[in-house]
Amino acid sequence: MIHQYKLNGYNIVIDTASGAVHSVDDAAYDAIGMFESKSREEITDCLLKKYADEPDITKEEISDLLDDIQYLKDEKKLFTKDMYEGHSYNLKLRNNVVKALCLHVSHACNLCCEYCFASQGKYHGQSALMSFEVGKRALDFLIENSGSRKNLEVDFFGGEPLLNFEVVKQLVAYARSIEEEKGKHFRFTLTTNGVLIDDDVIDFCNRECHNVVLSLDGRKEIHDAKRPAPGGGGSYDIILPKFKKLVEARGGKGYYMRGTFTHQNTDFTNDIFHMADLGFTELSMEPVVCKPDEPYALTEDDLPVLKEQYEILAKEMIKRRRAGNGFTFYHYMIDLKAGPCIYKRISGCGSGTEYMAVTPAGELYPCHQFVGDKKYLMGNVWDGVTNTALRDEFSKCNVYSREECKDCWARLYCSGGCAANSYHATGSINGVYKYGCELFKKRMECAIMMEVAKEEEN
Repeated sequence: MIHQYKLNGYNIVIDTASGAVHSVDDAAYDAIGMFESKSREEITDCLLKKYADEPDITKEEISDLLDDIQYLKDEKKLFTKDMYEGHSYNLKLRNNVVKALCLHVSHACNLCCEYCFASQGKYHGQSALMSFEVGKRALDFLIENSGSRKNLEVDFFGGEPLLNFEVVKQLVAYARSIEEEKGKHFRFTLTTNGVLIDDDVIDFCNRECHNVVLSLDGRKEIHDAKRPAPGGGGSYDIILPKFKKLVEARGGKGYYMRGTFTHQNTDFTNDIFHMADLGFTELSMEPVVCKPDEPYALTEDDLPVLKEQYEILAKEMIKRRRAGNGFTFYHYMIDLKAGPCIYKRISGCGSGTEYMAVTPAGELYPCHQFVGDKKYLMGNVWDGVTNTALRDEFSKCNVYSREECKDCWARLYCSGGCAANSYHATGSINGVYKYGCELFKKRMECAIMMEVAKEEEN
C-alpha cells in the first residue's frame, strides 16, 4: 500500500509497510499512482498527453522513470506487502512486564477546567490524596513487576499533584534510596497546572524530574475561559510567570507546554504561536475529547478548519526554523530513520499491560483516562493485577485488532490509536475514534512533509 499527497509544494509518496518516503516530481507522482493498475504503454500515453507542453517528458524519459519505479518496488521501497499482519498475534503478546506507572497522588484540583475529563480532578468520586504508604507500595509493585527492565517511568499526576507535594518528594527520595540495590533507574515526570509552583518546586523538578508537563491553553482569553480558578477569574496571569521561571531554570529542556483546543478556538495555531512568542519552545496542543453535546465539543464542520490549521502550523514551523527561532510541536515529532521498532508500532502505548494508573487508594487502572470506571478496575498495588481477563484484552489491543485500521496508510504510525479515546467514542477499546483518526492522519502528513523539507535543505 502507498499513500500519495501534495503539500506545501512537495509531491510525497509513502510506502506503508516499509516506511519509505519519496519526494518526487509531478511526472513520477502520476506514474506511481498508475503503476499498479495500468500497463507501461497506458502510463506512457497518459503522461505524454498530460505533459505534452514539457519537452523533457519524452517516451525515453518515461521508460527510465518506470524502470526506476520497478527498481524501488523490487527493493521493497514501493508497493511493499505488509509482512507483519500474519505475525501480529505473536508480536502483540506481552510478557506482563510493567515499565511505567501514572501515580494519581491527588484526586483534587485547585482549578475548575471546563473540559476536564477527570471531573475537576476528582474522577467522579471524592477528593483524596495518596498517602506515602500507598505510593511506596506502588513503587515496590512497579519494581516487582518490571522484570529485567532497568529504566522505569513514573508520572506524578492528578488532579493537581502539587497539592500533595510533600508525598511526591518522599516518594522520589524512597525511589532513589533503593535504585542501586534493585538495579533500577527511575525517571520522573510531573504534570501540573502551575498554580503552586514556587522555588522549592522548581529546585525539586530540576533535580529529580526528567520531564515537566505544564498546562497552558495559549492566549489569555482562551486559557482563562476554560481554566478558571474555583472562585472565578482566570489562571493565566497566575501561572505564566511561574512557567517562565521554571522553564528558564531548566535551561529550556525537559518540559513541554500542554494545551487543549476546543470548538471555541479552532484557530488553535494562534495559541501555539502565542506560546512560542512567549519563548516556550516545547509545545503540545491536543484536541478535546468529550461528549458530543458539550458546547466546546469539536464538530464535523470543524474538521476541515482543523486540518487547515495543521498545515498552517507546519508551514510556519518551517519558516521559523529557517529563521533560527524554531520550536518543537509534540505531534510533529517523527523519526523516519530510527523510529520505534515494529513491536512498538504494532502494540501501541502499552496501557493495561506495560503501563497502569494508580489511584490514591492504590487501585490499578489501564491508564489515567479509565480511572473511576469500575469496569476497568484491574486490581491493586498489594494484590497486583487480579482482573487478568482485562489485562489480556488490553494485550490484544493493537493496530491489527481493529478491522478499520488494516487498510489505513497511517496504521504503523499510530499503532491503532488511543484505547481510551476508542472506548469513549465507541464503547469498545477496539473501536475506532474516526474523528481523531482524521486529525492524526493530517498531522502525520504535515510531520512527514516537514522532514522532506528538512532533507531537501540538507
